[in-house]
Amino acid sequence: MLADINVGILYLFAISSLGVYGIVMAGWSSNSKYPFLGSLRSAAQMVSYEVSIGFVIVTVLLCVGSLNLSAIVEAQHRIWFCVPLLPMFVIFFVSALAETARVPFDLPEAEAELVAGYFSEYSSMTFALFYLGEYANMILMSAMTTILFLGGWLPPFGIPPFSWIPGPIWFAVKVGAVLFVFLWVRATFPRYRYDQLMRLGWKVFLPFSLLWVVVTAGVLLAFGWLPQ
Repeated sequence: MLADINVGILYLFAISSLGVYGIVMAGWSSNSKYPFLGSLRSAAQMVSYEVSIGFVIVTVLLCVGSLNLSAIVEAQHRIWFCVPLLPMFVIFFVSALAETARVPFDLPEAEAELVAGYFSEYSSMTFALFYLGEYANMILMSAMTTILFLGGWLPPFGIPPFSWIPGPIWFAVKVGAVLFVFLWVRATFPRYRYDQLMRLGWKVFLPFSLLWVVVTAGVLLAFGWLPQ
């Protein structure tokens, strides 16, 4: 964001997808079958839901016409994208839960069948680093949800009484609200079975997000709303 590069969102997701390598290597080097199974689950899960996240981003980019994070936020000056793109907002948030391996998609660290998942053999600071990475990933996905769908640092719908509050405070409040929903979901829903997780990703989210990309492009083209 500070560098303000033109392909900011692609760079961000390219770097964040490298996290799966650490998980796979951690599970493999544990020399135990349970952490190894947990790391394989994590790899399959992240690959499955990154496809849906990619189509969600394509939908947003169609409406903006730029890969720049500042341009995406400024395009939501009149209305946040969570309103016209509500189905994609829901898919993005659920996919973010799966990407960060949070409940109900915490299959890589399922205590019932995999002891504790890919970090079973780690303790002390290495264990703390795994948790630090997981929660940092939650904050990153919350920030991306805020930028893509909740207007970033802009006040709600440009209402004048709220415009005096600085942008960084708005951004922090929105990220905190998304994080609250992350924890709320954890306290509400039971864990999915692994076959349910894969079916949701490949048979529900992938076809629907692909369809919504086509619908969004068709509507923008038909009404002449494509960004110049």
